[in-house]
Amino acid sequence: MLKKIFVIVLVGFIIIQFFPIDKTNPPLEPGMDFLRIKDTPPEIAKLIRTSCYDCHSNETKYPWYSSIAPSSWFVKNHINEGRKELNFSTFATYEPSRQIHKMEEAAEMVEKKKMPLDTYFIGHQDAKLSDEERKKLADYFKFQIKDTKIKNN
Repeated sequence: MLKKIFVIVLVGFIIIQFFPIDKTNPPLEPGMDFLRIKDTPPEIAKLIRTSCYDCHSNETKYPWYSSIAPSSWFVKNHINEGRKELNFSTFATYEPSRQIHKMEEAAEMVEKKKMPLDTYFIGHQDAKLSDEERKKLADYFKFQIKDTKIKNN
């Protein structure tokens, strides 16, 4: 009986490998990117690219385990949700009020250690942020909020 269950699970696992995810990133428009339009300093840009861009931009670098179902489905869903919530690659398309709101959320999520998600660290140890890096990022988003408010009043 145990052998039969193992064979069924193995066959199921093999079958689901024939349903890969689409790993195509949407085309980039550099003039729409957050880092570019906000003229982000290199140190901060590196933190955002390393800890945020895989899920919150159109520059996703898919890890090796995104080629194996069912983990690939989880990864793809996470990326789709991340881009839907905040997409740094299309940030310039947001109205100023939405930009402010997204930066407020980003600052809060980073400060409260809700982002990046703990599950992201499994394959991305370099994405872990120290308390000092979290403060720098949150402060940067808050600075950009003030700057955006000033420019749009």
